[in-house]
Amino acid sequence: MSDHTERLIHIIVESFLPLLKAGVYFTIPLTLISFALGLSLALLTALIQLSDWKLLRSLARFYVWVIRGTPLIVQLFIIFYGLPNVGITIDAFPAAVIGFTLSVGAYGSEIIRAAILSTPKGQWEAAYSIGMTKAQALRRVILPQAARVSVPPLSNSFISLVKDTSLAFVVTVTEMFAKAQQITALYYEPLVLYSEVAVIYLLFTSVLSYFQRRLEKRFDRYTAR
Repeated sequence: MSDHTERLIHIIVESFLPLLKAGVYFTIPLTLISFALGLSLALLTALIQLSDWKLLRSLARFYVWVIRGTPLIVQLFIIFYGLPNVGITIDAFPAAVIGFTLSVGAYGSEIIRAAILSTPKGQWEAAYSIGMTKAQALRRVILPQAARVSVPPLSNSFISLVKDTSLAFVVTVTEMFAKAQQITALYYEPLVLYSEVAVIYLLFTSVLSYFQRRLEKRFDRYTAR
C-alpha cells in the first residue's frame, strides 16, 4: 500500500467522526425543527388559500409566490446578512431555521392544498348531511383523507430538506458540509472529503427513505381498494 493511499485512509477515518457529529448536532436538528415548523406553516397557508378571506388569501398567495420564485440561498442571505441593515440581527442557527421553514411552508402548502382539493365533493356533502359545520368536516373528514395523499410528496420534501440544509454553511452554521470544508482546508483532499460527506448524506437519506416507505404502507392499510 502506497504512502498516498495510507494518507487517504487516515484522512477518511479521522474525518468521519467530526462529520458525523456535525450531522447529528446540526444537520438533523436543523432538518427536524425546520420541517416541523414548516409543516405547520404549510397547513395554515393552505387553509388560508382555500378560505373566503380575500386579504389573507392574497397575502398567502404572495408569500408562496415569493418563496417559490426565489432561490433558497438568496433567502438565507437576506435573512442573515440583509436584515441587520434594518436593525434586525438573527443568530446563524435561528436564521437557517427561519429560511428553511419558510421554504417548506411555501412548497408544502401547495401539496396540502392540492390534496384537500382532490378530496371528492361528496365527502363534504356527506359531512354536511349529518350536521357537521365546515370546520368539523374539514377536521374530521377531509384532512385525514388529504393526509394520506400528502404523505409521499411531503416525505420527499423532508428528504430533500436534509440535503438542502447543506446551504446553511452560507450563514455560518457548521453543519456537515461546512465541517467538510473546514477539514478540506487542513488536508487539501477535496475529492475524498466531499465524497465522504456525500456518502454520509446518502446514508441519512436512505434511512429516511426506508421509514417513508413504511409510513406509506401504514397509510395504505386505511385506503379503500
